[in-house]
Amino acid sequence: QVQLQESGPGLVKPSQTLSLTCTVSGGSITSSYYYWNWLRQPPGEGILWMGTIAYDGSTYYNTSLKSRTSISRDTSKNLFSLQLRSVTPEDTAVYYCSRGTTSGPTFEYDYWGKGTQVTVSS
Repeated sequence: QVQLQESGPGLVKPSQTLSLTCTVSGGSITSSYYYWNWLRQPPGEGILWMGTIAYDGSTYYNTSLKSRTSISRDTSKNLFSLQLRSVTPEDTAVYYCSRGTTSGPTFEYDYWGKGTQVTVSS
């Protein structure tokens, strides 16, 4: 059973960098062909995909956030991380990490973390 657990500060000041970590157990982040994702859900809105780091270390970002987002990994600790720079109150959301996989022509998220609330406020 794969488990994902988000961790990081729940409160970030405007203009600072939001940093979250997703620790994975029950499966390796380097196993083919899995994709490790960050998503978020602002209050009253739908879930937005932020970016992905693939099993081979390739990264992909939502174009709307690309200039402020970095996703990295530590294979020795089996975790991956999100950095979102220059945050504003509009970045307040529940942040999720997930695993994705391809099934034929489709991509699906098969495991999720529980999510962590991050509030941007001074």
